[in-house]
Amino acid sequence: MPVSRREFCAAVGTILTAASSNLFADNQQAKPLRVIAYNIFKLTGWPSQRKSAQQAVANGQMAKRLAMELALHDPDIINFSESPNEELTQEVAELLGMNHIRFPSGGNWPGTLLSKFKIIESQNAPLKGERPKEIFTRHWGRATVEMPADEPLIVHSAHLFPTADPTVRLREIRAMIESMKPDLDAGKSMLLIGDLNHGPGTDEFKLWMDAGWMDTFAKVGKGDGFTIRSDIPQWRIDYVFAAGPIAERVVESRPLFEGAFRLNLDEDGSFALSDHLPQLAVFR
Repeated sequence: MPVSRREFCAAVGTILTAASSNLFADNQQAKPLRVIAYNIFKLTGWPSQRKSAQQAVANGQMAKRLAMELALHDPDIINFSESPNEELTQEVAELLGMNHIRFPSGGNWPGTLLSKFKIIESQNAPLKGERPKEIFTRHWGRATVEMPADEPLIVHSAHLFPTADPTVRLREIRAMIESMKPDLDAGKSMLLIGDLNHGPGTDEFKLWMDAGWMDTFAKVGKGDGFTIRSDIPQWRIDYVFAAGPIAERVVESRPLFEGAFRLNLDEDGSFALSDHLPQLAVFR
């Protein structure tokens, strides 16, 4: 039976309120840090040509749908690749009670970082020198997050060049590692999260590992860990990498092949929130 807009919004409010109550409950145990990397396909739903997806967009439901699904996983830090208009990601942030930073794109694929904690500072494409036009046409940004009773956490949000030819992507990674090197050498707690558009075992992946990054899924994940596509996942290109002390505290890492993140092939009218799956990592 169709759900009215009033019923839909009431359901969203109930779930988000419950999630918020759990998040801020006064308890004596330290709460794990929960991090999600997610390419959200400009928040058009996938496949975007399906009538149900188009209706959800036309009815202004997509930000609420995304926030409701994310809230079920109680995230503290979220990266969005392929962000839609900033008003929509701001709405998601407000519904989740999170701070919001936008990283402009060199093309038309801006990034977004959401955090339950205060974002002390942020930089877009923090290169040494001017950004060449042919690299970072998607996005890359750096932020420092103020962690409770702990040292600040440096978070890099990224979406790298997508073609099969790795030439541009390798240039991007080398430039990023050069920029990151002082923090890596200093042993700071760092995260690199996003759609990196390469698989494990590639030259790109090896560059990250040689620089001192740790792939959370490779360390504690199970199975193949495929993150695309959300109907039949076949490739792993979305990551939560960690470096420094936080890398020793990872306890879980997995793609979220469930709920509205997943396309139900048994329902012709259904749609997923994106063609990608979110990658979740949890740190004690």
